[in-house]
Amino acid sequence: MASTQTRRGEARAPGDGPGGGGAGRSGAGSRGAGGPGGSGGQGAQGGQGGYGGQGGYGGPGGPGDGPGGANGGGPGSSGPGAYGTGGTPGPAGNAPGKPSGRAGRNLPAAIGVGVALGAVLLGTLFLRGAFAVVVAIAVVIGVRELAQAMSTRDVQVPWPPIAAGGLGMIAGSWFGGPTAMVAVLAMTALAVLVWRMAEGADGFLRDATAGLFTLVYVPMLASFAVLMLAQDNGYKRVILFLTLPIANDTGGYATGVFFGKHKLAPKISPGKTWEGLIGSLIVTAAVASIGITQMLDGKVWQGVLLGVAAVASATLGDLIESVIKRDLGIKDMGNLLPGHGGIMDRLDSMLATAPVAWLLLGLFLGWK
Repeated sequence: MASTQTRRGEARAPGDGPGGGGAGRSGAGSRGAGGPGGSGGQGAQGGQGGYGGQGGYGGPGGPGDGPGGANGGGPGSSGPGAYGTGGTPGPAGNAPGKPSGRAGRNLPAAIGVGVALGAVLLGTLFLRGAFAVVVAIAVVIGVRELAQAMSTRDVQVPWPPIAAGGLGMIAGSWFGGPTAMVAVLAMTALAVLVWRMAEGADGFLRDATAGLFTLVYVPMLASFAVLMLAQDNGYKRVILFLTLPIANDTGGYATGVFFGKHKLAPKISPGKTWEGLIGSLIVTAAVASIGITQMLDGKVWQGVLLGVAAVASATLGDLIESVIKRDLGIKDMGNLLPGHGGIMDRLDSMLATAPVAWLLLGLFLGWK
């Protein structure tokens, strides 16, 4: 583009930018680092150089696995005639990216909330019925959180019948076992369809499908924890079940931090690595073997199988939750728990592991 600035002395040759000296080319920030600004265009000999172009903006920081963009490009070079003024540096790039996921949260708050939740769960386990009440409360909150999250994409989940049916499924699991739970599930599914149908045909299939997904994902999966609790040695089974996702997270995090190089699912959860998965398998299998032999008189091989299955289900639960949040464009399902997010941000791996633990412990140890 030819220079359009007022001349002083001889005419200047065109530079890269609109000024006589030319604008520096904006540095295109690559993943994790901003690009430098280009040099200003050279003025014609004898002519006064124009002002150098403005430096490019620094690129944004990577999503947790790279440094942020550097400052914008340097000043544009002046022409060789009368000296032009250097280009204005571009604004600073984004700060270095913080680790994504739970590692970047408020650690003291997260630890405090985690300890409090653990104390509540362990304390109510020995009262058994009180633990079922805690699960029921968590189900109602989780259903509401998921419905609110989906509303950000104009999906209107009919959550009142799902929450009411969830309470019925927990009660059915406690008092009537699997048959009662499935019966309440079927009736609740019908109620969800009728509730949404009363609001009209527009968006019916979208909202009803989301409602049925919510019904299965939260109340039904949570009911398996209560089914375990209702058995004769139920509180021991539930204690073992609760330790499995914790062992999975601990083993995966520790191994991934020190040895993690190969991404497990970079498009879904960039923080997970194959090395972390191996660490999860080792730690969870060990914890499950110790737990099943010491608390439930099981065998080591049963604990190993339980641990491997729990890692698979817990990892799947984490990935499903990550996909949901990415699709909805949100970071957390809620903000009820400082340092953790919402209830659903804590239940993801546990919900997926509950039916697996119920099934395998029943096959290994019996259903009574």
